Amino acid sequence: MAALEEGDTLVITTLDRLGRSTQNMLAFAEALRGRGAGLRVLNLGGGDVDTATPMGSMVFTVMAALAQMELEIKRERITDSVAKRRAAGKDLGGRRQTFTDSQIRNALRLIEGGEPATQVARDLGMSRATLYRRIRELPQATTI
Repeated sequence: MAALEEGDTLVITTLDRLGRSTQNMLAFAEALRGRGAGLRVLNLGGGDVDTATPMGSMVFTVMAALAQMELEIKRERITDSVAKRRAAGKDLGGRRQTFTDSQIRNALRLIEGGEPATQVARDLGMSRATLYRRIRELPQATTI
């Protein structure tokens, strides 16, 4: 924004890259106009929209409102999906569970038995570097 000068045009590919709400997008477009710069949105309704023209400004306003509505609908769907998956006891994704020291020791035994470390790590679902790091972090076993 600071680099724009009067007569410049900021070009963005899609409207959702500009802001999260209609008010946010309209304020940004107004700030551009205040600086004497234009805004051109590609891929908006099949054609270019240039906010330097009255018609382009009107189309931008309508499309900004539609973009916000689409975002809110998407949020609702995600929230509903998470609630349904939680209620059904299904996996919600996110970080993988941590591996126990026992699992890492078993992986170490496989490697010491001749299995390639890369394959052992892949079978566990982790990188080779992570497997090596976890092996180094294992507490030393005490002898009985």
